[in-house]
Amino acid sequence: MKHSKLTLMIFAALLAGIIFGHFAPVLAVKMKVFAVIFLRMVKMIIAPLLFATLVKGLASHGDVRKLGKIGLKTIIYFEIVTTLALIIGLAMGNIFNPGHGFGAISANPSLMKEAGLMAVTAPSTSVSEMVFNIFPTSIVEAMADGNLLQIVVFSIFFAIAICAVGEKAKPVMALLDSVSQIMFKFTEYVMYFAPLGIFGAIAATVGFNGLSVLKNYAKIIFSLYTALAVFVLLVLFIACKYARISLRNLLKVIQEPAILAFTTASSEAAFPKAIALMERFGVPQNIVSFVMPTGYTFNLDGSTLYLAMAVIFCSQICGIDLSLNQQIVMMLALMLTSKGIAGVPRVSLIVLAGTLASFNIPLVGVAILLGIDQILDMGRTTVNLVGNCVATVVIARWENAFDYDKMNAFIKEFDEEGKNMLKFSGPQKVEVIEKIEDK
Repeated sequence: MKHSKLTLMIFAALLAGIIFGHFAPVLAVKMKVFAVIFLRMVKMIIAPLLFATLVKGLASHGDVRKLGKIGLKTIIYFEIVTTLALIIGLAMGNIFNPGHGFGAISANPSLMKEAGLMAVTAPSTSVSEMVFNIFPTSIVEAMADGNLLQIVVFSIFFAIAICAVGEKAKPVMALLDSVSQIMFKFTEYVMYFAPLGIFGAIAATVGFNGLSVLKNYAKIIFSLYTALAVFVLLVLFIACKYARISLRNLLKVIQEPAILAFTTASSEAAFPKAIALMERFGVPQNIVSFVMPTGYTFNLDGSTLYLAMAVIFCSQICGIDLSLNQQIVMMLALMLTSKGIAGVPRVSLIVLAGTLASFNIPLVGVAILLGIDQILDMGRTTVNLVGNCVATVVIARWENAFDYDKMNAFIKEFDEEGKNMLKFSGPQKVEVIEKIEDK
């Protein structure tokens, strides 16, 4: 219910910002202060949230000897799929060029400086320079600067050291678990300010560029959803073919948690229902209970794809043409930074802002994306959920543990329940729903 109310407030703020920007453009441009304040609040979350969640995730599953075969296969699958998501995201970003068309903003650096969104230094121009800069001289300095890549590198070494120390590191792991939970709650509080930030962002953008900018927003939305569709129909379809299941049947079975993820833009909201459905679908409980939670750290396909496109967008909007080598290095960087994304709304903005800061790219693109982030988040969150459900089936198939008889029986039962839902109405329909919930 909280997620639904926030979603309605965000869409109301989006509509109000468009109307206000059109009828009061001079005053609307000044509303950018709300967007800047919200983005500054997002930036202050970056360091503690990423450090706590990434170290906890890596230290919990990073010891291959503890992971065993299932864990190792899961990590390999996650890395392959997220790499393909990054490639598709970068390719679609270069094909659609979603950042082209915002010339009025990119041509006005004084506006970006006034908003505090213009990077002080020029973007890195060489691969060696970008690689060199990911290694921190001081973790305190990296956190103060919001350098996401340097924080990731430090977190990886820290997690490896925790695994090496073993039992003596348990108090640190307990502390990190507490910090991560606190930061999740902290992030939730910050996201309550999202409607105000989105109102300021869309009002300022429309006020400065006019209603014509909505065409560019439509282009961004179309580009992302097309890329997500390509990923599902290509990568996840092939994965389902390997697992010898129908992607269509799987999507039909998980439609309820998928709709919940889409409407709330939170994959965690759909997590419990998805786990229960995948167990009934034929995946052993031990595989579901390991792969699904691990996927929330290592396998957020939709968010990873979005980050690749968003980086291209943010560079294009500032008139920065990234070379192929720079895009490859950035893709490798996103393979690391995307692993710190939590399954809560708008956290991708945090990772995006940190990644851009690491490559000295102005953050004005984040402010522009903020205005439509709810719409973008709904699609990428749904793909996150579907990707993790497919992953459970693939790993179960890889382990020769998937129960095809159970799957067929469940699909048949599911279809019959669906027919009953259409057939009955009133008290009879309520009774059918209660029986389904009991099962």
